[in-house]
Amino acid sequence: MTKSEPAKRSNVLWSVFTSVKLTLALLIVLAVTSILGTVIPQQEGAMELAEELSPGLVSLLSSLQLFDMYHSLWFRLIIGTLALNLIICSLDRFPSAWKRFQTAPKLDRSKPFEDLPPHRNFSAAGKTDKVVPLTAGILKTHYRRFQQRETDNEVVLYAEKGRFSHLGVYLVHLSVLIILIGSIVGSLFGFEAYVNIPEGEAVNKVRLRKTQAFKPMPFDIRCDRFSVEFYDNGAPKEYRSDLTFLEDGKAALQGPLLVNHPVTFRGITFYQASYGSLPGNKARIGIRREGDPANALLDVEIERPYDLPGQPGQFMVFEARSDFMKMGPAVQVAVRPEQGEEIRFWVFKNIDLIKERFPGFFERFPKFNPGAYKPYHFTLQSIEAKYYTGLQVSRDPGVPLVWTGFFLIMIGLFVTFFTSHRSIWVQVARTKRGLNIRVAGRTNKNPVGLERELDHLASKIKGKVEKTAPV
Repeated sequence: MTKSEPAKRSNVLWSVFTSVKLTLALLIVLAVTSILGTVIPQQEGAMELAEELSPGLVSLLSSLQLFDMYHSLWFRLIIGTLALNLIICSLDRFPSAWKRFQTAPKLDRSKPFEDLPPHRNFSAAGKTDKVVPLTAGILKTHYRRFQQRETDNEVVLYAEKGRFSHLGVYLVHLSVLIILIGSIVGSLFGFEAYVNIPEGEAVNKVRLRKTQAFKPMPFDIRCDRFSVEFYDNGAPKEYRSDLTFLEDGKAALQGPLLVNHPVTFRGITFYQASYGSLPGNKARIGIRREGDPANALLDVEIERPYDLPGQPGQFMVFEARSDFMKMGPAVQVAVRPEQGEEIRFWVFKNIDLIKERFPGFFERFPKFNPGAYKPYHFTLQSIEAKYYTGLQVSRDPGVPLVWTGFFLIMIGLFVTFFTSHRSIWVQVARTKRGLNIRVAGRTNKNPVGLERELDHLASKIKGKVEKTAPV
């Protein structure tokens, strides 16, 4: 292998990554994958789609990580390749742009003054010591980096503006890199989770959407109060949660959480996503002995023993469910007689409806029979209900980087497309008939705009000079 072969290979690889075609190809691939990510539901939303597809197609899409493509390895490789492409393109072209940015103007140039139109090459009366300061004042008002060079026969004035336009495209490159880095940081170190908090209670962990594992929080979240308003048709109109964030047992932040009005605490954002009801700590139980026409109603607390009416022994409500076995509210009752073993059974609220739908259900399954302990028959009148708030929880540490990138990209695009580097020369030459003034310029973009600007500048100088000229 010759010495030039590694250099050639290096040059080929460098040429590939400095190619604009590669940038366009990567952007097209990103656009296509973004469309796929929009059409194909991601993460938990993919479960509904998976139920409608064949197992083979679901397996193929899962192996390609299309159900969670924004966290997939291949998507990150595309992002990384685009970032590398931008970096190498910038490194390859930046030195020449920096050289143009630092180039000092030459005041002895004659080329800018060639082939000027007559209205920018005109004669004027007056003396140099009056015309030059007047022209310099006009240039200093509208331009920067003013310079002046004087010889025996002429004075050349120079000014410019928009020198940073040479670097605007690299600011765009930098901002895109910051956005890409922010997306990778959010993908690697961020999370999405959810949590249900009963009213009046606090939690310190959430469940991750992707893995369904619990993730501890560095603080406690307490739902002090939950309220909901309904329309006349029963649909929810507005619901809100009054939250308190606790650190070391002390309230660090308190405030309401509403739909579309999230709350952020310690870099973690909480959204009001849903709500529901849970059985409370109390229930109303009816107890009737065989042969007694009256039904005794008792308000009982969960897991607290009570004496059986009219007989030695106790009973206790162990558990309450707002929708047990999809048959409505139910409680689990345990009866402890003075002699004998404990008996446990479930008591449903909608007994008549269950009997109608499932004839013989309670006779076939004694643990669901409210009359399982003779001679008593239990009924469930109501269960104390309390709301819980369902919160969506997310943390994306890349968001500040993304916002910074968008802010910088707006500046970079403005500098790139709406500014230009304009260099202006004004030559005031002494002639036998008086003074000859010539106005010339150069720009790196928008030459038509420069021509209009030079015409306006020449007209302004001519007007000022004529006003000060001796009559």
